[in-house]
Order: sequence, then C-alpha cells, then structure tokens
Amino acid sequence: MQHLLHLKDWTTDEIKSTLDLATKIKAKPTKYFDTLKNKTLIMLFQKTSTRTRLSFEAAMTELGGHGIFLDSRTTQLSLSDFRDEIKAIMRLGNGLMFRAKKFTDVQLAASQNQVPVIDACSEKYHPCQSLADVLTMIEHSGGLDKIKKVAWLGIENNVSNTLKLICAKLGIKITIIAPEKDPDSLDEELDKIADATGLVTYTTNLEAGLKDADYVHTDTWINMEFFENGQIKPDFQAEYDRRLATFKPYQLNADLINKYCPKAKIMHCMPCHVDYEISRDAIDHPNAVIFDQAENRLHVQKAALVKLLSQ
Repeated sequence: MQHLLHLKDWTTDEIKSTLDLATKIKAKPTKYFDTLKNKTLIMLFQKTSTRTRLSFEAAMTELGGHGIFLDSRTTQLSLSDFRDEIKAIMRLGNGLMFRAKKFTDVQLAASQNQVPVIDACSEKYHPCQSLADVLTMIEHSGGLDKIKKVAWLGIENNVSNTLKLICAKLGIKITIIAPEKDPDSLDEELDKIADATGLVTYTTNLEAGLKDADYVHTDTWINMEFFENGQIKPDFQAEYDRRLATFKPYQLNADLINKYCPKAKIMHCMPCHVDYEISRDAIDHPNAVIFDQAENRLHVQKAALVKLLSQ
C-alpha cells in the first residue's frame, strides 16, 4: 500500500505523474467530480490548520467524496493507547490525512497498512506543501525543465526538508541559505538522498546563495508557541531574542530580492509572520506568488487523493 509520508520512497516518475495529474485536474475539474464518490477521508489534526484543512476538505468534496474533520482535542485519543485508537479510526474511512505533532505517530498509523496515510505536516516533513510549491514553479516558469535554481532562506525545517528532496529528485538545483537547522526536523537519511544528487548546496552568504535564483522560499523561524495573546511568554524570551538576532539578517524582504535576484519569484508556505521571516513589502511585491502556492494545495491534494484512494 502506498502512502504519502515524506517522498523519500516516491520515485521521480511518481512525483512527476502526480504533478501532471494535478495540472489536468486544475484545468478540467469537472471531469473528476465523481472520481472519489462514496470515499471518506478522515482528517486528524493534532495541530491547528487553515490551508491544510480547507484544501483537503474542499478536495474531497470536489472529487465526490467526503472529508471528516477530527480534532484530537475533542476526541478520546488522550484516554487510550494511540495504537488502539488510530487502528479503530482507520476502520471508518478510506484514507487518513494526519497533521501531527510527531512524525512517529504518522509512521505508526502508516505501518498498519489499513488505509493510505498522508503526512499533512509533521515536525519533519510537509510533502503536500512541496508538491504545491513545485506545481506553482512549473506554472510560473512554463515547465519543469525551466526551473533552474531554487533558494531557501531562513531556518532549515520540515518544509525545507521536503522542498530540498523534491527538487533534488526532479533535477532542480537548490541552495539552502540558513545559519541553523531546527533539531526536531533532522533526518539524516533524507539529507543523504538529497545531497547525493549534487544538486543541493549550503551557504550563509546571501549574495552567493541568491545569485541566479528563480524562486526564493522561506518559512517561520519564530515558533508561535513562544507567544500568548500577541506577547512573548517569559519562559521563551531568551530564545526569542536569540533567534531574532540570528535570523533577522535572513529575512525575505523586497530590498534583498531587488538587490540580489530581482527576477526571482517570492514564495512562502503561509501563514506569513510579517516582519519576522518575511516583510510586508515582500508579500506585496510584484514577484510574489504566495497566494498561487496556497491555491495549488487544493490541486495537488486532489491528485494525491486520486492516486492513493484509488488503490
């Protein structure tokens, strides 16, 4: 049984065929209206979400199926052994979309091989986002072969992991411009697969890293757990100050783009944390394709669901 966990086990052809299907579905959505008729996707959330919930639920609806939103905080998951609960949950649907705090829980669910499992964002991976990112870049470049260089700016994390991997598998050069890696996102196997292609470079030099980039991506480097009612929690003040000093030079802003790569498109997986990892003038920049990325989550998720739930 095939799952969508991290893309490490997906071949280049499988990734390309999924992107091709997403393009076809986006162009003629009515052709696929009954593709998943009478199919149910269980959408389990241990973390809050905006785009993930909307895109998956809309995708199932538009494919003729149904998505059931399941918030772990309003379930009995905390009262029982997770293995027992997840096995029972998967008995009641045709697929599981899991936005998890820990990838080990996603892995445990997938190991049961009851239904296809999708990692819809864990601390290590975000494969659905990387598929949407590549679809967006294909559209704006006019083809996969026209994407020559991608740059990642900020902190290495779950999103950069899968973006790096998918670029490497598709033959796209990617430069990681980051002074640190989130320790929770570390995956040495993924790094080895991506780095072995020779397409991944690492630097902290902004000019060198951004030179000739077609696309510049970023994501948050200030954890939202640090905040309460818009204020920094006292326990996190020291780490907040440290990260601000460390990462502020790597903020994605208009000046940076205009100076080093004026033709590069600006990308962000959202939500955008204005004046932290990205500035308002970057979000509103003529080169920004951030909202195209957000919409394309719907189309790649449709393609992934058709691929997996039609097994």
